[in-house]
Amino acid sequence: MYELKTILLAEDNPQDVELTIEALAEHNIANDVVAVKDGVEAMEYLNCEGQFKNRKKGNPAVLLLDIKMPRMDGIEVLEAIRKNENLKTLPVVMLTSSREEPDLIKCYALGVNAYVVKPVDFKDFLNAVKHIGIFWAMLNEQPPST
Repeated sequence: MYELKTILLAEDNPQDVELTIEALAEHNIANDVVAVKDGVEAMEYLNCEGQFKNRKKGNPAVLLLDIKMPRMDGIEVLEAIRKNENLKTLPVVMLTSSREEPDLIKCYALGVNAYVVKPVDFKDFLNAVKHIGIFWAMLNEQPPST
């Protein structure tokens, strides 16, 4: 039986977390969503450490990653992921409010899979998350080792 992989959401804004989870559920994306509030927690989840030490092993279907977060920002997380042999093929989608060109350039240089600027309009935000979820959690084929 095919098992749905988790979607990991690294986002420090509780409203954006709620909207993202709502958008995925509204569009029948059945994957569990694990929300973490910063880059440190994201890395703990991915490495099965800290509060996530007992979670089921394996990478999520996709990491939806904000850039501007406390303790460890999204660019630092992306850099750590791409340097880690066990994580380097993990699909990472920057879901951020940053339109700053240096952020965009740096993320692609580090190997981000997609860079999506959060739409301001509620319906546009829901639609963007729906498309991200459908593609990365349902359509994208990952290497068998992840």
